Amino acid sequence: MTEKVFVYDTTLRDGAQQEGMNLSVADKLALLPIIEAMGADYIEGGWPGAIPRDTEFFARVRAANPLQTAQLVAFGATCKVGVAPHDDPQIQALIASEAPILCLVAKSDIRHVEQALRTTGDENLRMITESVKYLRSLNREVMIDLEHFFDGFAFDPEYATSAAVAALSSGASWVILCDTNGGTLPSRIAATIGDLRNRLRDSGIDAPNLGIHAHDDGGCAVANTITAVDAGCRQIQGTVNGYGERTGNANLITCVADLQIKTPYQLVTEVQLSNLSKVAYAVSEITNISPARRQPYIGVSAFAHKAGLHASAIRINPDLYQHIDPMVVGNDMRMLVSDMAGRASIELKAREFGIDLSSNKFALAQITDRVKAAEAQGYTYDAADASFELLIREIVFGERPCYFEIESWSTHVATQAHNVSQTYSEANVKIHAGGRRIMRIGEGVGPVDALDSALRTALKNVYPLLNSFELVDFKVRILDSTRGTAAITRVLITLKDDAGEWTTVGVGVDVIEASWEALIDGYICGLMRNGIAPDCGK
Repeated sequence: MTEKVFVYDTTLRDGAQQEGMNLSVADKLALLPIIEAMGADYIEGGWPGAIPRDTEFFARVRAANPLQTAQLVAFGATCKVGVAPHDDPQIQALIASEAPILCLVAKSDIRHVEQALRTTGDENLRMITESVKYLRSLNREVMIDLEHFFDGFAFDPEYATSAAVAALSSGASWVILCDTNGGTLPSRIAATIGDLRNRLRDSGIDAPNLGIHAHDDGGCAVANTITAVDAGCRQIQGTVNGYGERTGNANLITCVADLQIKTPYQLVTEVQLSNLSKVAYAVSEITNISPARRQPYIGVSAFAHKAGLHASAIRINPDLYQHIDPMVVGNDMRMLVSDMAGRASIELKAREFGIDLSSNKFALAQITDRVKAAEAQGYTYDAADASFELLIREIVFGERPCYFEIESWSTHVATQAHNVSQTYSEANVKIHAGGRRIMRIGEGVGPVDALDSALRTALKNVYPLLNSFELVDFKVRILDSTRGTAAITRVLITLKDDAGEWTTVGVGVDVIEASWEALIDGYICGLMRNGIAPDCGK
């Protein structure tokens, strides 16, 4: 029988401790159904009583809980030194949250007990035992996070085990073993859990519910999580996209995919597995911290192939160079085109744009030569799909879609005479579109912003859809910097609308010229992808 492994998400609490992340109550409420969609069994909402926003969050959830299947967990700590649980304000705040499940952090490393809590080992065990028994008497499910467990077990296995025994024998439903400092290696994780289970068995606890909470300081959080499951843990804790303090927590997206796809354990449904990419990016929109492009399974580069050798094999059988079908996790394969690409890469990439080049060897040869020549000049197409699509269409169909013709453009930056710290940028464009000549002036915080403003203003009546385009990323790279001010500049611009994102590339003797080229390609490609008919007649 396939064994169930429970998924515990702590993005809203532990993940929110990441530098630069600041989740509002509204953000947390919006994240709940998104995280639930990936199959989380438990979602930790925060620490009511200790953090005012978390207290408000649990009050809002009580009024309208959006969760359908996942259970909400409130995080807290055992009662304080020398204080009974019923007299501890923090314990009472947990009860007031009305969360059905409470997860308490407790010390399991005797060094932390004596040096951080400044108390005795026996008093710490009393704090664990009485806190669990008191909350269980109120019909609350209680989990215990044993902080610094692996470090504590390595130093004093008897005491670390006694903390686990105290929690389980008092009625805790789960004991979660925490690699709080994130420095334990997988081999030590496996050995420690095996030793602990033997010690628990000797204490009369035969089938403990153990979980794993790993941090990534040693780069092993995902590996440690998988190792812990193999060693007997049946709950995994982590965060979406590996968010968290320092180097982050175990990435739940990767852990779920690895365990569900590559092991006999059961974590989520097929549909929930296919939601992983969507969940990762939906969460990133709210946190405003994007997933790494090379993140396993869901990253935009996770199934991106560049080498011509790979492309030749993929054209025959995609599985030859992919460990899974990307669609299983809601992602897709991408072919990257560069000077490393052969004809197979270009043929496969063209298919993504709906263009079949399998019988057009002449066009394939032309495109291959153009790509290699362009990249020698500083262009890059592996990160600029939209510009590459325009290049293909120009060669295959004889011309690019003509949405407008440029007569001239200019831009300048100036300072006000009475305030030299105040600068402004202005751009002038003269174009032909919609059967007429259009001249417009745009202002912006910089010359590129001014050009964008002028071009949008000139075209918005001819192509109203442009109003929905948003410039979301702008990257500049100086090529051959040894040439100083004569160096070539490359610019990548990413635009988006309701349907998705697209990236274009421009190369020039300065950032403005390169940006203008990338901006024009971006508008053309955006209109083309939305099925807008070209109208550039004079």
